[in-house]
Amino acid sequence: MHRRTLLQLFGGIAVSGVRPFAFQSPARNRIVIAGGGILGANIAYQLAKRGATVTLLEKAKPATGATANSFAWINANKQPQAYFNLSQLGIEAWRELHAELGAALPVRWGGSLEWTNSAERAARQAETMRRFQAWGYPVHLIDEKRFRALEPNVEPGPISSATHAEIEGNADPVGATEVILARAAAAGATIVYPAEVTGLDLASGRLRAVKTTTGDVDADVLVIACGVDTPKVAAMAGFSVQLTRSPGILFHTPPQPPAIDRILLSPIGNVKQKPDGRIVTGLDFGPAPAADATREHGEAFLKKMSAVVPHLSNAPIEKVTLGFRPLPKDSHPIVGFPEGRRDIYITVMHSGITLGPLIGRLAAIEILDAVRVDPLAPYRIERFKS
Repeated sequence: MHRRTLLQLFGGIAVSGVRPFAFQSPARNRIVIAGGGILGANIAYQLAKRGATVTLLEKAKPATGATANSFAWINANKQPQAYFNLSQLGIEAWRELHAELGAALPVRWGGSLEWTNSAERAARQAETMRRFQAWGYPVHLIDEKRFRALEPNVEPGPISSATHAEIEGNADPVGATEVILARAAAAGATIVYPAEVTGLDLASGRLRAVKTTTGDVDADVLVIACGVDTPKVAAMAGFSVQLTRSPGILFHTPPQPPAIDRILLSPIGNVKQKPDGRIVTGLDFGPAPAADATREHGEAFLKKMSAVVPHLSNAPIEKVTLGFRPLPKDSHPIVGFPEGRRDIYITVMHSGITLGPLIGRLAAIEILDAVRVDPLAPYRIERFKS
């Protein structure tokens, strides 16, 4: 295959080593996106900016699925190194999007603070930090004095080890999705909801239209970006996508006075404050050990976390969310056209918040320019073939 290098610059992010598809394909200007979360919104925005005819379909309301239930931590704490590199590009894509959209985009920077009061965990934390530092990530140890200077309203308790990852951030996932979708609509995208995909018109094995509860939509390409519904929609096109059940519980307060500036990863739980003042807290980022999404559980957890953020001792619970995250069975993203197809584009990942703006840009390149972007090479669906 002829290889060329495409230097696609978007404000400081270089995407290099891009290979052309091995065959010619017809025009792909009518693009339907199934899913109105953070991935679908970013893909719609980037495609619409390029002049494509974009219709985004959401079965309920935009940003009400996995996106709404995300902690929305923008980070590159990923392994192996290829996934780390992709996630680091994801952080830069967020910064570019923030510069482009301005204060309307609800995202906060300042990094994350992680600490432990256990000597054993401190050793593991140091080992992980050194690995990420070797990969060029700006994370470093800080002492208690520096910790308290960064977060004066936090009571960390005894600290065996603390690290500051400087370039990380966090977003209001619903607010960010709404802003990006508004920009996509202003660029010409059509946003339709509620509209659920019910089938595909595949004449001679090629997509002609997407069937929905509101009627058929002519399409050259279907982008599947519908989170936990991905297996169902992909099956309509003849593809098997396997996801792992991964529930997550978060506890949300109403808007509060400024209390914390960064993502806090404490020994007893994680907490952040959104741009609108709401505080969000939860236990970890793996599957919840119990699906207790009651207000009583939320109140008990806030009381527990008030040992770290004293302000939480007087904060009420606004809501408790139990979400099911779209986690592929090997925990890594699935992105791109399946082998031999140019009419179905799959995007599903648990790291959708971190990667959303980047995937939007790279998917637009792959769909409209008929090239394969090298950083996405490890994440094709073909890796699951036996």
